[in-house]
Amino acid sequence: MSSISRRSLLKGTIGGLASAAARPVWAEQSGPPGEVLTIAYNLVLPTWDPTLGPVAVNPGTQSLFKSVFDQYVDQNPDLSFKSGLLTKWGWSDDKTKIFLEVREGAVWHDGTPVTPEDVVWSLERAADPKGGVILQSMWRKTGDYRIDGNRITGEVKEYEPVFLKYLAFLTGYVLPKQAYERVGAKAFGELPIGSGPYRVEEFARNSFVRLKAFPQYWGPKPRFDTVVFKFVTDATSRVAEIERGASDLTFDMPFEEFDRLRKKPDLVGVTTPITDIAMIFLTNVEPMLDPNVRLALNYAIDKQAIVDRLLRGYGVPLDTLEAPEYLAYDPTIKIGYRPDEAKRLMAASGYSPENPVKFTIQTTHGYKPKDYEVIQAVVGMWRKIGAEANVEVYEFAKHFELRAQHKLAPAAFYDWGDSICDPRASTGGAMYGPFPNSAWKTADLDAKIAPLLTEKDEAKRIAGYQAVSRYIAELGYVIPLYQFIQPIVYKKGLSFTPHKANYILPQAVGRA
Repeated sequence: MSSISRRSLLKGTIGGLASAAARPVWAEQSGPPGEVLTIAYNLVLPTWDPTLGPVAVNPGTQSLFKSVFDQYVDQNPDLSFKSGLLTKWGWSDDKTKIFLEVREGAVWHDGTPVTPEDVVWSLERAADPKGGVILQSMWRKTGDYRIDGNRITGEVKEYEPVFLKYLAFLTGYVLPKQAYERVGAKAFGELPIGSGPYRVEEFARNSFVRLKAFPQYWGPKPRFDTVVFKFVTDATSRVAEIERGASDLTFDMPFEEFDRLRKKPDLVGVTTPITDIAMIFLTNVEPMLDPNVRLALNYAIDKQAIVDRLLRGYGVPLDTLEAPEYLAYDPTIKIGYRPDEAKRLMAASGYSPENPVKFTIQTTHGYKPKDYEVIQAVVGMWRKIGAEANVEVYEFAKHFELRAQHKLAPAAFYDWGDSICDPRASTGGAMYGPFPNSAWKTADLDAKIAPLLTEKDEAKRIAGYQAVSRYIAELGYVIPLYQFIQPIVYKKGLSFTPHKANYILPQAVGRA
């Protein structure tokens, strides 16, 4: 393959913008299985840098990133860890050092080799407080890297129990030092260079991306030469895409549509529980500073009814931010549906259906199956106990912008993903105030989570997070709803391996 120069980067950017105005024929129709794979995707990708900005910590963008880039460490569909650009990784016996062994023979999309220097540069860039990587607080825990052949050794500056797991998590991608520095951040975000199974051929922001299989990829060869991701944020439109044959695969449609589509003779439907959790962030502003209001809002929600009636049984009701697959899941923590207790608590704070507390709740509409309808149902349940919530619809990207500024509404629906199944990335990531992803920021909760961030005794760490989850439930600091079950529909003649981390990977699609 020819080298991608700065000129070709700019040329590709211009071509992508032009195609947004006049979509080519292949963007409207897909070929039969085995020629071009077309995926109707549920969000828009604003940039291709997998480490910068809110897009980097959006669980929904990871499928796109993982098609083009390699992570330090990867995960199998069952979430077990496997080699990525690292073939070995671990701690020293005293956990004062880490070691990383870089894969030999991997090359970037411009034909240059992936080197240990690229890995060190990627880690150091991610750790730079001025670099803009959202999770830099994690990556700065190690440093002073030394290279000996393909082996890298780093000094542990502050022990972080899940550092090595984060090599397979959000922002854990290896980027090419020379190419990135040569073209600059803006051009790289338009047409990137990775080392993954596909390279970006054309990118039209807000419309589509066309990928081409990378023949020099070190891993299993992709089974489609060309892959097109169409950005289709409306769920009804995604249903139409698959039904009229314009796309080969889509997902996260309403479950009644899933049940209808999977019965068609030319389509296949599969579902799988994924590590994403539907939850409602509460922000530490009025009226959520009142514990009676918070607890009443929790007790008033009949989660089982929501799963049964709106999701047609495709969901697992939850009372913590830990799903059953997570290390710190504790099934004994129960919130329960207690409408009478909810009314009593609201009355104790002076509220009733005749004199309701009023606030705004934000939600997406069509990003996840029945997201808007679920929130409408929740608002109806709240109305019965004396809470009047105004529903404000926003794009998923807006949620990240507001959350980073600590400006979310008092309540906000969100899809929280924790593919590494560690409480540091779920309860800790969502609820520890100093972290950029938290909405609830109070000293009492921070004091309970902070010691767990450096706890070396694993049993004590997990038990500590379980205690934190119980404390959160008792004070109603967040509203867990249910674990997602992901609906996927694709054309008969294809095969697809679902991933428990919700990844829709073109490299996991083949011919039946």
